[in-house]
Amino acid sequence: MEQSHLAALEDFLKNHPGIKCTLPSSPQYLADRKVFILSRKANPLAIAHPETAEQVSVLVQFLRSNGIKFTVRAGGHHLLGFSIEEGALTIDMRAFASVDIAANRETATVGAGILQHELCNALWDKGLATPTGAIPSVGYLGWAMYGGYGPFSSHWGLGVDQIVAATLVDASGAIVRADDTLLKAVRGAGGAFGIIIDVSIKVYHLKSLLTGAIFYDSQEISKTFMDYNAKYQEISKHGLPKQLTLQQMVVNGPPGRVFCVSFMWSSESIEEGYHWCNKIACLGTVIMNTVEVTTIPKWYSGNAALIPSTMYGSFRTHSVKDMTQEVTGCIGRALEKLPADPGTMFSIHQLRDTSETPASASVFSTREPHFMLEIVGCATTTEKAETSEQWAFDTWAEVKNTNSSNLLDHVYISLDHVEYPCDLHTLTRYFGDYAQDILTTKKDYDPENVFGLTVPRLGNLL
Repeated sequence: MEQSHLAALEDFLKNHPGIKCTLPSSPQYLADRKVFILSRKANPLAIAHPETAEQVSVLVQFLRSNGIKFTVRAGGHHLLGFSIEEGALTIDMRAFASVDIAANRETATVGAGILQHELCNALWDKGLATPTGAIPSVGYLGWAMYGGYGPFSSHWGLGVDQIVAATLVDASGAIVRADDTLLKAVRGAGGAFGIIIDVSIKVYHLKSLLTGAIFYDSQEISKTFMDYNAKYQEISKHGLPKQLTLQQMVVNGPPGRVFCVSFMWSSESIEEGYHWCNKIACLGTVIMNTVEVTTIPKWYSGNAALIPSTMYGSFRTHSVKDMTQEVTGCIGRALEKLPADPGTMFSIHQLRDTSETPASASVFSTREPHFMLEIVGCATTTEKAETSEQWAFDTWAEVKNTNSSNLLDHVYISLDHVEYPCDLHTLTRYFGDYAQDILTTKKDYDPENVFGLTVPRLGNLL
């Protein structure tokens, strides 16, 4: 079957010479199939590189009529590697990297293949910013569509809430503007209903930035972690400014395992930002503080030097209402066992009260204030990956055994470790009461499951 599909594809390409495509026989094939998680060994049928919406349209029509499965890739950071699939065509959207700022400077239309640092650099040049994640090489759209926690979440909200419009190629191959129903589904369930060409997003005025990391003495890392959270809980009772976003992290650096807090102050009131930086620094014994006035491009450049470009392994996640003593004690014990590899990490994202930044109509359901745990069971070599994955699983299992009333029913789809196809229970864990809305939208907009290998994969639920 694969050989016949490849022959059909080659005939199609002869009739559409403008569509670039990397075939398995090409010396570029191995490089083009590469994704962030190297544990994913799937070999796609080929990798297509469309450059226009019209090319995507004719590709979808051809693939549908020939029964050829396909995946879609932008940044290639999907944490289960689902942007490639054995025997399926990969449609690589990296050519769609445009940024068009509206005349009123309140929105921008961005291409589906743009990376986080490309978007932020383009906006910063115009005195603007928008919520993104901290890793520059991550594809913006995949990050935003499924939720989008990040260092600006407390100020402007999640990535999913920035999307105000979308253009996509639907199941028939038509280029369409998302209506209200489809847009709501895209906000949270991503590309399960079509191939996104571009999205319009909210942008915000920002000309200065105070950011960096505060590193704490981590010789007794469990105690450091627990003490920080107990003290943080006390100061947060009195309220935190929305311009302040904090992300707790435990990473493996040259000195060894260390607990730090990523500090982001997205406001031009720099003096007030330093006041809060000092307050956060007082929550432990500081060994290094890199917080400074900088720019988003420089901040991203620094982050790029700290994160491995590829890794082996997998991720786990939980969301908890509060960082209780039981939870911090459980995590603290796990941190003492953290494998010594740059790819093995732990971090905590917080979604605070969002009443000042009301959510857009979406199927993203985890809206109550909570802490989202990012348990990174990865390593930079295959030899170490198994140990890191086991550590991540053990940490996840320990947290799962804490007080169930403090655990949220919903989990973050972008970090969850689950085997597909998706069942209704899993879909409900991701989307809560919106699970049925997603299935209804899928049946209305893609009844033949043309986009069957996108995320979430819904084929067995139709």
